[in-house]
Amino acid sequence: MLLLAALLALHLPPVSSTAPNRQPQMAVSKDSVALVFGSADTIWLSRSTDNGHTFGAPAKVAELPKMLLGRHRGPRLVTTGDTMILSAIATESDLFYWRSTDGGKTWSKPAVINDQPNAAREGLHAMAADAEGHVAAAWLDDRIPGGKRLFGAFSDDRGASWSKNVMLYESPSGTICQCCHPTLVSLGHGEFAVMWRNVIDGSRDFYTLKIRDGKPVTAAAKQGTGTWKLDACPMDGGGLVVRNGELVSAWRRDHDLYLAEPGKPDAKLGTGKDLALASNTKGLYTIWSTPNGIEARLPGSNATVSLSTAGEFPSLVVLPDGAVLAAWEENGSIATRRLE
Repeated sequence: MLLLAALLALHLPPVSSTAPNRQPQMAVSKDSVALVFGSADTIWLSRSTDNGHTFGAPAKVAELPKMLLGRHRGPRLVTTGDTMILSAIATESDLFYWRSTDGGKTWSKPAVINDQPNAAREGLHAMAADAEGHVAAAWLDDRIPGGKRLFGAFSDDRGASWSKNVMLYESPSGTICQCCHPTLVSLGHGEFAVMWRNVIDGSRDFYTLKIRDGKPVTAAAKQGTGTWKLDACPMDGGGLVVRNGELVSAWRRDHDLYLAEPGKPDAKLGTGKDLALASNTKGLYTIWSTPNGIEARLPGSNATVSLSTAGEFPSLVVLPDGAVLAAWEENGSIATRRLE
């Protein structure tokens, strides 16, 4: 199985002799998939037009001095129609974004989403978009003293302009988890769902809420039935997808990984961290990192599949043909593999 995985994985070798390729993220348009990653202070993009079987040579998108990379910090990418929107955060700085309307050939000059300077300096954020041009961004925000809040901003014109920043959630304990990345998914027609790790009375569990017209429209809902009492930040986020009209989440509690589906008890997936989640017509795909590399669980099986003995920080995306593509860091390269 390990040999088969190695043979099927593609690798984008390091673009720099002094810095590794890091933190891959992907976005899909109607006929292609784009993969972005960071290397030192530079953002790179590679495209596949054959459903992830091959990728073109990475092209330089932008330079962002002191760009935050690692522990789920790094560039994010979404597509809406013919528009691509890329975002990243620099040390002690802001949430920058770039737009392309020609498939990533040219990009706009950087602009800033957060309307309070340096408020997004933690570097942990998410973006999502729908086919109608609605885009959402969410991040851990520092503008209010005493703790981190979850803030967001929204666009109805494919990222050309952004709303005033909105506080999406404030914990009654004074702060949400200080360094776990949030996750955003589109529900369609301008509605989104966001997930973050909370802090309430010493418990660091994941919560979700729905957003419509740029503001929360549901109460925060805890994910799963257990809890994790922890006086520290695990620096780990989770995965969120929409399946059959319902939210499904996956996340880490202590050393274990769990899947939470509506009406079902928490399902333990295994041990590890840095979990990602995707859903297609076959079912749910989960992928995570362990001390022994990248592992995954595929639809129709409770067995764990080893994809790499050296990788970390995986991500997933559903391809135009319906298959799922995985990407992860591996020995300075970015590895990708189709999951059938």
